[in-house]
Amino acid sequence: MNDAHNASPQQDYSVFGLRVRSSLPLPELTTAVGDAPADVTITTGPIPEADHAAPGLTSVDGALVLLIPNVGRYRIESGDRITLDPDPDVPARNVRLFLFGSAFGALLHQRGLLPLHATAVEIDGSAFAFMGHSGAGKSTLAAWFHDNGQRILADDVCVVRFDAEGRAVACPGLPHLRLWPDAMDFTGRRAEDFRRSYVGADGELEKFDIPIAVGEDVRPEAQLAAVYLLQRGICFAIEQLTGVAAAQAVFENTYRGSFLSAASARHSHWQSALRLVQTTDVFAATREWSLDRLPDQCGALLAHARSLVD
Repeated sequence: MNDAHNASPQQDYSVFGLRVRSSLPLPELTTAVGDAPADVTITTGPIPEADHAAPGLTSVDGALVLLIPNVGRYRIESGDRITLDPDPDVPARNVRLFLFGSAFGALLHQRGLLPLHATAVEIDGSAFAFMGHSGAGKSTLAAWFHDNGQRILADDVCVVRFDAEGRAVACPGLPHLRLWPDAMDFTGRRAEDFRRSYVGADGELEKFDIPIAVGEDVRPEAQLAAVYLLQRGICFAIEQLTGVAAAQAVFENTYRGSFLSAASARHSHWQSALRLVQTTDVFAATREWSLDRLPDQCGALLAHARSLVD
């Protein structure tokens, strides 16, 4: 890999509620404090199983091998180890993009956690997750909340766990926003001030990383008060989902849900998804698809969220 991403003394980081120990610098992550054991170890090395693998995720001898053309290979095993085998001269930022995305998505499923394709915002001390497919406006919504004084717990991937009392908890994700160029312009940010998420990007990868200051301490997790499914419509509306409709929303917006079978995680995912909808309110938030309407719509979402914790 280029851009000075070579092996170095191990460093501990925190992401997705996990302590990650890596021999490679991971500058996108928050440095972990204390001296606790690592939950996940990241190393580099050859991955022979990937020599004849097809692009995507493959189950090989009890592990998962992820092959990303023109980037590299990732071996994910036992929910606690990822090995990277990057292609020659690939920018390290590109390798890390898929590490924090698809590779960690597979690992989270191996661990039996519930990763939602969602942005999580802390409002008045409680977390609110906003689910949606790619392009549903999750990150643009997060930028509005961030710019209006709310704390962003996670952008695009919100990992949910359950505490000792059985309550759903949202874990901190990557400490940045990832915005499209039009959202950058709308929120008053200049593309030249930020790095692209993927070096040489165009099309669906043409996003920019916007760091979020988190201070010296790792951001704590927060109890999840509600989940919203973002969807398009001709007017703004919020409708509560229950039963099968709520469960279906979670199933369809699980991050890297297509990995569940390979990770042998369908049963644990099913249990976690049902537990979530049984303990946490789920809503469908229909929005007009216009950046000009975004402030009013986000203001209405903020008011609705606050009404749930008053």
